[in-house]
Amino acid sequence: MRSHLLNDTTAEQYRRSVTEGIERVAAKLAATDRPFTGVTVDALAPTIDAIDLDKPLFDTAAVLDELEDVYLRDAIYFHHPRYLAHLNCPVVIPAVLGEAILSAVNSSLDTWDQSAGGTLIERKIVDWTTARIGLGENADGVFTSGGTQSNLQALLLAREEAKTDSFAKLRIFASEVSHFSVKKSAKLLGLGQDAVVSIPVDHDKRMQTVALAHELERCRKDGLVPMAVVATAGTTDFGSIDPLPEIAELCDQFDTWMHVDAAYGCGLLASVKYRGRIDGIERADSVTVDYHKSFFQPVSSSAVLVRDASTLRHATYHAEYLNPRRMVSERIPNQVDKSLQTTRRFDALKLWMTLRVMGADGIGQLFDEVCDLAVEGWRLLAADPRYDVVVEPSLSTLVFRYIPAAVTDPAEIDRANLYARKALFASGDAVVAGTKVQGRHYLKFTLLNPETTTEDIAAVLDLIAGHAEQYLGESLDRAS
Repeated sequence: MRSHLLNDTTAEQYRRSVTEGIERVAAKLAATDRPFTGVTVDALAPTIDAIDLDKPLFDTAAVLDELEDVYLRDAIYFHHPRYLAHLNCPVVIPAVLGEAILSAVNSSLDTWDQSAGGTLIERKIVDWTTARIGLGENADGVFTSGGTQSNLQALLLAREEAKTDSFAKLRIFASEVSHFSVKKSAKLLGLGQDAVVSIPVDHDKRMQTVALAHELERCRKDGLVPMAVVATAGTTDFGSIDPLPEIAELCDQFDTWMHVDAAYGCGLLASVKYRGRIDGIERADSVTVDYHKSFFQPVSSSAVLVRDASTLRHATYHAEYLNPRRMVSERIPNQVDKSLQTTRRFDALKLWMTLRVMGADGIGQLFDEVCDLAVEGWRLLAADPRYDVVVEPSLSTLVFRYIPAAVTDPAEIDRANLYARKALFASGDAVVAGTKVQGRHYLKFTLLNPETTTEDIAAVLDLIAGHAEQYLGESLDRAS
């Protein structure tokens, strides 16, 4: 079986196999006319269950044929302009090229003697990002698996920097629409159930700084320690951006770590038109960025950045077999010194390739296009009597609800919206997301594809209305 190992003697086989796989995917992408086939779990699971993994096919072409049946045919294709659901972006070709290279070379970014140039490339990308944010000359960071890990590490650093003799006294402040990973991180960090204080939001779903100031003051009066404020630059549900300058002022006043979760809104760092929307981010102590959301990178590609590089020491552990202390004095750069992970992919290469081929402005222009599209979509929704739209977009998210003219029962309207989303997904014609607003079911467009048009949005709105009306008609028939 050595013939399957990638090395100097199998380079030609590698070229043939990968080329055959690429040709299959390219043909699939070219022929995809909807984002999903609508396959159900019950329909697909038996096909996969029937495969005996102890009986290999011994032929790449046969395996690719099988893969068509178990994956490629029914995959959800984010590149399709009517995929409008979650924070999944279509990817740029230079990044996919980077993915192919890093997978084949298989560098591990924990130590210099496993990555060499990869270490320096990741550090260069980190420096580029911290400069875009404006964190200053002492800034640093490291790549992570995603926003959840980035938020966890940032809050770990905040916990270790907090001045307290008891974790039970620590409090984290985040808006009521912040990412769930804030509460999850608090739990993983051993903080109490009451550690995360939820701050109400205004009409635009932005953290109310008056309420934040009140809670910070109460925290101090109660003898507790304000460990961190998590400001969100692009909430998952609404794309809303918290008032970063005002939050920074409060963090200075209360000597509190300021973390900005910009997993979604980090695309504004490259924006040609809208960079000003995240002014104040430069005052953060730490920042989460997800390049695999708004930089059009393949999963995974994320980083946690810090203003003060020395705070990363809280994630440092030295092992003699890996990164002994002497390497620090020898100025050997080991990224594991900064990371919660040990073995780690060379994900920075994807963004490196993107920047070298397209440039930052090229990325920013793509993100600006989807932000512009969201404004047009909001205008369509605001003018459409069939829909209630929640907030004008700050980024590229639209949250809305189908409101039938002849039905007033909120619970029935909830069921109509849930049905419409499910029926649309089952049809495969489009994919949209859902959420709750004040306890009621709403639908959500997350627009991250510059190929999506206002015509696509209008067509999907008609499809949603049609499915909802079908449900309501059947509901009336059942009731009569």
